[in-house]
Amino acid sequence: MGKTAVVTGASSGIGAACARGLAAAGYEVVLLARRAERLDALAAELGGRAFPVDITDRAAVDAAVGGLERCDVLVNNAGGALGTETVAAGDPADWARMYEVNVLGSMHVTQALLPLLRAPRDECGTIVTITSTAALGVYEGGGGYTAAKHAERAFTETLRLELCGEPVRVIDIAPGMVHTGEFALNRYRGDADRADAVYADVDRPLTPEDVAGCVTWVIAQPAHVNIDRLVVRPLAQAAQHRLHRGPLFAEK
Repeated sequence: MGKTAVVTGASSGIGAACARGLAAAGYEVVLLARRAERLDALAAELGGRAFPVDITDRAAVDAAVGGLERCDVLVNNAGGALGTETVAAGDPADWARMYEVNVLGSMHVTQALLPLLRAPRDECGTIVTITSTAALGVYEGGGGYTAAKHAERAFTETLRLELCGEPVRVIDIAPGMVHTGEFALNRYRGDADRADAVYADVDRPLTPEDVAGCVTWVIAQPAHVNIDRLVVRPLAQAAQHRLHRGPLFAEK
């Protein structure tokens, strides 16, 4: 039986790029996301399996992955941000939704697949969680999202401690600015002008393929090597609050 990788949030963006990268690396990919049509198309493209599911629904997660016989890699990618309101003006429903997707969703899928990830094999199981540089710092208007991502980082670090002594690697990849086409649009509730302004004049923000390359690289390391955390930003972004807008590279 070949190696199997499960990817959440796989219908677009970083998740879809990770699925393509893992398929190219020889994994059978199992794709989880809510949008069935997109998921089915990607599964057909990659020869994988699609399970349309909302990962905040534990019963649905269990039903989706309960029939899997093997899982070598889990990529917890599903997540996202809602709104840019201050703490004083924040909507508790937005905060709850961000926590449910980013944290509880990762927990649901991880719990459901841990027995397979722990199963005896020649190599180790690997859990990769896509957090964010928002898990390492805070900024105005990002209270709900940074709180959720800090919690997701705590979940990942705790899991690594609890699995110490078992052949399961736990890896945190924390991207900075990634131009996915959907992240900022969802955050600004469909306001395309505000979403586009996030990336205006930034010379080459990260792409989903950049992050997927990091995922396939950490997984490809020897089984005894655990990349605890990989922080990756575009060159134009030195820190969460330090972003250069303007050309960096000479045009060819």
